[in-house]
Amino acid sequence: MPVSGAESWTLLGDDGEVVEPAERYLAYLAAIERSPNTVRAYAISLKLWFEFLSQAHRSWEHVGVEDVARFVAWLQQKADSVIVLSDGCGVRAPATINTYLAGVFGFYDHHARTGLSVAAELVTWRRMSRGSYKPFLHHVTKGRPILVRPVKLHVPERAPRTLEPEQIVAVLAACEHLRDRFLLSLLAESGMRIGQALGLRHSDFVSRRREVHIVPRADNANQARAKVRSLVVVPVSTPLVRLYSEYMHVEYGEIDSDYVFVNLFSGSIGQAMTYPTVHRLIGRIAARTGIGFTAHMLRHSTATDMVRQGVPIEVVARLLTHRSSTTTSQTYVHLDAADIRAALQQAGVWQKEGAR
Repeated sequence: MPVSGAESWTLLGDDGEVVEPAERYLAYLAAIERSPNTVRAYAISLKLWFEFLSQAHRSWEHVGVEDVARFVAWLQQKADSVIVLSDGCGVRAPATINTYLAGVFGFYDHHARTGLSVAAELVTWRRMSRGSYKPFLHHVTKGRPILVRPVKLHVPERAPRTLEPEQIVAVLAACEHLRDRFLLSLLAESGMRIGQALGLRHSDFVSRRREVHIVPRADNANQARAKVRSLVVVPVSTPLVRLYSEYMHVEYGEIDSDYVFVNLFSGSIGQAMTYPTVHRLIGRIAARTGIGFTAHMLRHSTATDMVRQGVPIEVVARLLTHRSSTTTSQTYVHLDAADIRAALQQAGVWQKEGAR
């Protein structure tokens, strides 16, 4: 962007010219400081939408719900000549298609709110019930119309992928450098997002109080994003503080940088580590251990283990920097048979195995 210098995305047509309706929406998203990843995802959504409209010989201003339904079928196609049946397996997952639909409906909602009479069917409204039942947040809506999507695919519920404790131990043991072990230990202990870790400054790591401050910053040199709106303070353990001190003394040394995690062994020495650097690091450790994992799986593993250990969901949500504990509950409270059995035994409904 010309003023802020922030990264944004746009959409070009087959003629190489900017697609003006899409550009207005994407520029609006950038102006309100939506995440660059969000802007990119919505730009991809609109790329696919306009490509579909071109093939269907439809104008973007005069489309309806039926066109969106055809768009969904088009996204599910394995090839141009193959239409996937309703019970078939599409080339894209339902969650991915819903992301594309979010971009398309957001695009039309934006143009409707700016006064353009376009695709009225795609800006669908419904009114809250006037009966005795008062739905959640009724006091906020007070019967006013609220926006709903006319098309959305069902996404099967599934538990997040996690690592077993012994796998995490093996991953940490396979780290060749203190920096790498400290980074992965921080993620595994705190459940921190990788962007939050990469954006840490030395002033954010308060050793004497065993705290880490997650600070939202828009000027990170490595484009790391904290995904929080205000300062969040999370506790860390004494062993992790010691590992940080050892990393500073043994490997970081005289490097002049504000960032906690920097390039020390390749690339531009002293520059802040980037997402691709961490991705390559994890790839090397996965190949060394035979354990396939991502940085986000460490976060999932931490949260899932805390929930199973009985940590209150509000505490887990606070540690994960979720805005609502509902998000935490929906993501991590997935009880399998072993969890149900353990809960029944703890409550005294069932006898513990081996008891008489």
